[in-house]
Amino acid sequence: MSVAENFQAIRDELGDKIILVAVTKNHGVDLMREAIDAGATDIGENRVQEAAEKFQTLDRKVTRHLIGHLQTNKAKAAVKLFDLIQSVDSQHLAAALDKAAASIGKVQDVLIQVNAAREPQKSGVMLEDLDGLIKFVDAAKNLRLRGLMMIAPNLEDVNECRPFFKQMRELFDGLKTNREAFDFLSMGMTHDYKIAVEEGANVVRVGTAIFGERSYR
Repeated sequence: MSVAENFQAIRDELGDKIILVAVTKNHGVDLMREAIDAGATDIGENRVQEAAEKFQTLDRKVTRHLIGHLQTNKAKAAVKLFDLIQSVDSQHLAAALDKAAASIGKVQDVLIQVNAAREPQKSGVMLEDLDGLIKFVDAAKNLRLRGLMMIAPNLEDVNECRPFFKQMRELFDGLKTNREAFDFLSMGMTHDYKIAVEEGANVVRVGTAIFGERSYR
């Protein structure tokens, strides 16, 4: 199946209420355009430099998501490139993004990435530090907290991810109270997005199921 057919099949499966972020990491601009022309409104990239190169020649209007780990020295470039930065995981990074956004007169939409499974190889704030990071982001004049993001463990039986998705949904629901712009719970990728949606995700990040296997450069 083509990129357009893959995208449409997942889009039809998800319905209208779920945001489908087409993850174009390690895929060229031609495939990115193909997905957008098939109806993709949201594109996800993992690395700032790769995204900058692609966006220069994209010539399509789309909502741009940064979904990969962000180093503080890339904060200035990130706020210029992306509409939503999903991977805020520390006060240090939040401070850098706030400063960078202020320098260009922008209020940057962000999600806080939570390491719910406490995996040492993955980014994300630990649950015991989440409240402190939320308060820090709330106090930042040039950041707007829009929700939470999680990368679930890559387990052979995806059903074993359900407790983590469920926990995130409970966190999200609790935090959403009295927050007008707290809208996005980003969970689920190609191997587990169906379960993530069943457990409450309203944003999924899908790459391989749309574009095929990545060719790493």
